[in-house]
Amino acid sequence: MLTKNDLAPDFELKASPDESFSLQQFRGKNVILAFYPADWSPVCGDQMALYNEMLTIFAKYNAVLLGISVDSKWCHKAYADQRKLRFPLLADFEPKGAVSRKYGAYDEKEGQSERALFVIDGNGVIRWSYLSPILVNPGADGIIEALETITTSTTTNHGVKTHTSA
Repeated sequence: MLTKNDLAPDFELKASPDESFSLQQFRGKNVILAFYPADWSPVCGDQMALYNEMLTIFAKYNAVLLGISVDSKWCHKAYADQRKLRFPLLADFEPKGAVSRKYGAYDEKEGQSERALFVIDGNGVIRWSYLSPILVNPGADGIIEALETITTSTTTNHGVKTHTSA
C-alpha cells in the first residue's frame, strides 16, 4: 500500500454515466481518497454517512472527498441517491480494481477494494494513509489529524518540512 511521501498516482474514473473525475483536476486542493469494499454493505454505509456529515469540516481544510470502490457507476448513482451522499463515488469498475491496485488497496481474494484511506496534499503527495480492518469503520480522526498537519506545515520541493506561521 502506498504510504506517506509517495506520489499519488493519477486516475480518471466515472462517478455517473456522464461525469468523470481525475485526481489531477484537484491539484491545489487536499484530497481524501476513501477506498471501500462495496456500496450497500453495513460498515461502508456507516463510513460513507459519517464522511457525508463531515464534508463541511473537510472543506475548512481545503479538502475534497472521493469515495472509490469496484461497484459500477450505476450502482454508485443508486447508492448515492438513496443515501443522499453529497460527494462523488468513483467506479473502479473496468478494468476492475485498476486504481485500487495502483494504491495497493485491492483485495485480490475478495475481488474488491480494501477499506483504505489516503490524504493527499495539493501537490499530489500522500501525506497519510491507513488500511483499516474490513469490518471496522475507520472513522475520521486520522483524516482530520493529517489535514491539520498539512495546514500547519508545508513541504518544500526537496521534501523538507518546514512549519509556517499562522
